[in-house]
Amino acid sequence: MKWNKKSFLVSTLSIIFAFTLTACGNTDNSQTGSEVQQAPQGQLEPITLTNMGNTLTFADVPKKAVSLNQHATEIMLALGLQESMVGTAYLDDQIEPEFQDAYSKIPVLSKEYPSKEAFFAVEPDFAYAGWKSAFTEQSLGTVKDLNEAGIKTYIQESSNMTEPTLEDVYKDIQNIGRIFRVEPRANELIGKMKQEIEQTKQQIGDVKNPLKIFVYDSGEDKAFTAANNYMTHLIEIAGGKNIFDDIKKSWAEVSWEEVVHRDPDVIVIVDYGEQSADQKQKLLLSKKELADIPAIKNKRFIVLPLSAAAEGIRAPHALQILAKGMYPDRIKE
Repeated sequence: MKWNKKSFLVSTLSIIFAFTLTACGNTDNSQTGSEVQQAPQGQLEPITLTNMGNTLTFADVPKKAVSLNQHATEIMLALGLQESMVGTAYLDDQIEPEFQDAYSKIPVLSKEYPSKEAFFAVEPDFAYAGWKSAFTEQSLGTVKDLNEAGIKTYIQESSNMTEPTLEDVYKDIQNIGRIFRVEPRANELIGKMKQEIEQTKQQIGDVKNPLKIFVYDSGEDKAFTAANNYMTHLIEIAGGKNIFDDIKKSWAEVSWEEVVHRDPDVIVIVDYGEQSADQKQKLLLSKKELADIPAIKNKRFIVLPLSAAAEGIRAPHALQILAKGMYPDRIKE
């Protein structure tokens, strides 16, 4: 073959071009390999926390959650987790209006606790309960039973302890945020709650002589009342004093004679169940033994929905209801 300058140049350029293509191909293969190697590093770190004395570890974000009890459901919705929910159950009254649309898209498994069949039918990988009564042999099964079935659980700790505070509620919200890896949303929600609560506290101002408050849940022969629980904490923040805060448990049954003895200024009626708030008020007004206590003589009643009285996102609203009923001249709408 006869070589000339033109042939040599063409041959040289062809070799360089081929080498460049090979090099580019190697570069692409190297990048692809690098991405594959980085994938494991992008996996979520396991989350470990303690709940009701049990150590829980979540290697992955739950994808098929069921919420049990309204305050648990509303925390999930407030954190924007409706896409991770395959079921919900046990409303006390109406869901918060701002979450109604999201709630309407989640299957309601039951008016109260669902049957085991209905619960397991949606194949949950996580169950979040407001009350520990959800996880018993008589209801959905124990925590141990559910864990063995591959279902992680979380129980709202603030709802199942004596003397819970708002900080305990915030901790529960943070824990759900950690489990679902949405901690910024949880912190934002808590910050908003704190801000609204602080605004109400500023309106209440200094209270030198706290009003004496009797919480009426239910009962005719005796009264079922809030003792040393979350409502007591909210009442204190609102500038009142629960007359039965010396009883070292969450709820207690007391005699009407003891209610009279403690002479409440205001009665908080917990609104839920088959008996309406109006019916409860009429019952209290009809009791002759209560006729002379200030709350009855002045007909000072505050109606608090059970959903607001539970340890959840409605704390600011509950505080405003209480404060407005106790000190109407101080609280702005």
